[in-house]
Amino acid sequence: MEVTFVLQDGSSRTVEAEPDWKLMEVAVDNAIPGIDGDCGGEAACATCHVYVAPEWREATGERTEPEQDMLASTFGVRENSRLSCQIRTSEALDGLEVEVVGS
Repeated sequence: MEVTFVLQDGSSRTVEAEPDWKLMEVAVDNAIPGIDGDCGGEAACATCHVYVAPEWREATGERTEPEQDMLASTFGVRENSRLSCQIRTSEALDGLEVEVVGS
């Protein structure tokens, strides 16, 4: 499956992703700038904050309670904000596009 990360400079990178990985892990594994994943995917930081493209919001699911709590204390939060560590890749997300917020 493929995932596209829109970077802070407006460019984009499309990478291959294995199913059932955390999207943050895919980003870190592919050295996507602006995705750090400092907490290791536990929704305890916001160093993997992304904006999910509108057409993918429903497919990526609802925010978890810990994710909602973390985003409540983060800058630049929008309705389509997610922590990429809380999105699991799957074939249903093939073609997913997210914008990297960066820290």
